[in-house]
Amino acid sequence: MQPVRALLLHRFAKPLLWALCLAPLAWLASRTALDQLGANPAEALIRASGDWTLRSLCLVLALTPLRVVTRTPALARFRRMLGLFVFFYALLHALAYSGFDMGFDVGDIARDIAKRPFILVGFSALLALSLLALTSFNRAIQWLGARRWRLLHKLVYGIAALALLHFFWMRAGKNNFAEVFVYAAIIAALLGWRVWNARRSPVGGKRGLAAP
Repeated sequence: MQPVRALLLHRFAKPLLWALCLAPLAWLASRTALDQLGANPAEALIRASGDWTLRSLCLVLALTPLRVVTRTPALARFRRMLGLFVFFYALLHALAYSGFDMGFDVGDIARDIAKRPFILVGFSALLALSLLALTSFNRAIQWLGARRWRLLHKLVYGIAALALLHFFWMRAGKNNFAEVFVYAAIIAALLGWRVWNARRSPVGGKRGLAAP
């Protein structure tokens, strides 16, 4: 495992991961520039940014099990960046909806949130993600204290549930649940591992979305 550890600790590891995390945005930008998003580009951008939010969230939740199972503690150094990219893509998703669907009209957005529960659930998840992003830095950990910070960042589990509910209700209109079940199975497995690991070891699974 020494070569793997050396690669993970290499000074270019984080810049490479940063570039990989931005690849979906670059892909969407190129598709937009080449007019290759289909008949409804706005809907394609909204859906794609939402998909990448869920994928990024699954990756963050998978990091701790992967670190523990492979005994590769160096993976922990990427958690903060990956967590912030979850927030980044969630914010893009919300901005795409607010701009393309609502024209950034605050009144229309507020009425849509009140009228459609799945929009309310999505914005609730974004607000919770915002809180985690704002407290993902070392100074916030010092200010809150490690115990309270870890407790706060357990919100990521609730965020995962809200994200799934948002996706489920969105797909319910078209009675298309195949992808919902895939994400639900992945998230259930990752959260189930945490429950199993916490019972097996009192120190298992204690770090949050953006631990340093």
